[in-house]
Amino acid sequence: MAGANFEADGATFLISVAAELAGMHAQTLRTYDRLGLVTPQRTSGGGRRYSSRDVELLREIQRLSQEEGVNLAGIKRIIDLSNQVEALQHRVRELTDEVQASRTRRGGELVPVPRTNALVVWQPRRKRTTD
Repeated sequence: MAGANFEADGATFLISVAAELAGMHAQTLRTYDRLGLVTPQRTSGGGRRYSSRDVELLREIQRLSQEEGVNLAGIKRIIDLSNQVEALQHRVRELTDEVQASRTRRGGELVPVPRTNALVVWQPRRKRTTD
């Protein structure tokens, strides 16, 4: 839900277009920007540029407000928590990839240790050769 991200194709909208796409008045977008609900990119002259993702977020804010009865402070908290969840999910994917790479490199496996949340790397002992 992060509002400051641009789309991969770089498409952005002027505030008047974003307001129309979201079904809101441009002044409402300015208020949401001031409150930190949606933070559009800025041109060098200070003009707001909204991404498609920003417009989606504006629509979700409107839905939460009008259909769910959530106040703006609650909506801000929902957005912040959603951003945290997204960041944590990304971190979990990174760590999962690291674990998989470690397994591949070492040839061992990860085994949970009873009564703790720690993980240890276990590798089978190499067979001893007799002389």
